[in-house]
Amino acid sequence: MSVHIDAKKGDIAETILLPGDPLRAKWIAETFLENPKCFNEVRNMFGYTGTFNGKPISVMGTGMGVPSISIYANELITEFGVKNLIRVGSAGSYQEHVKVRDIVLAMAASSDSGVNELRFGGANFAPTADFNLFQKAVEVAKIKNISIKAGNIFTSDEFYTDNKEAYKKWSKFGVLCVEMETAGLYTVAAKHNVNALTILTISDSLVTGERTTSKERETTFKDMIKIALELA
Repeated sequence: MSVHIDAKKGDIAETILLPGDPLRAKWIAETFLENPKCFNEVRNMFGYTGTFNGKPISVMGTGMGVPSISIYANELITEFGVKNLIRVGSAGSYQEHVKVRDIVLAMAASSDSGVNELRFGGANFAPTADFNLFQKAVEVAKIKNISIKAGNIFTSDEFYTDNKEAYKKWSKFGVLCVEMETAGLYTVAAKHNVNALTILTISDSLVTGERTTSKERETTFKDMIKIALELA
């Protein structure tokens, strides 16, 4: 029995979009889905199922950080049979050429989280995207004429870091941007042999200092949603 998701078997589609912000989940459902029905309000982590182009699809918030998304991903997979988990989130750019509002597909997720170090006894596990979802997202972006960037991203356990220059180490090795969930999502998906992909919109830049507002992050990042919905 799910502890954190108050839904019944069949209430959640096999493909689900996972924004961190539950209000973004509500906005996605009301803006893009036909006949969306709320299946979860536990902890105000809103979840909805509707249809898109006639196919069932769900959307639900996950909160912030690896522990939070790992809890929801585990329950969605093991309790409700979800097969495709697509994170749609915001990120901070680590590169000058990765601009605010750019779309990034996360091929892999480096991290400073200690979760996998504990899980693998001090060894490193490289969490990566599902190839088929990734390939399809690239194709959809081309068809819709949406420019994308793809590569390694960084999943951080800290939002407010003491060392403001620490990102430069990752930038030097080609890491595109930072967020807080993907390494957890990709690891849980790998454990249960299901598919996961993270699609990000750059909300701010550690290089230039430019940033969007919280309201803009909630309701205007439409291009990544258009790509994600087609993956259903």
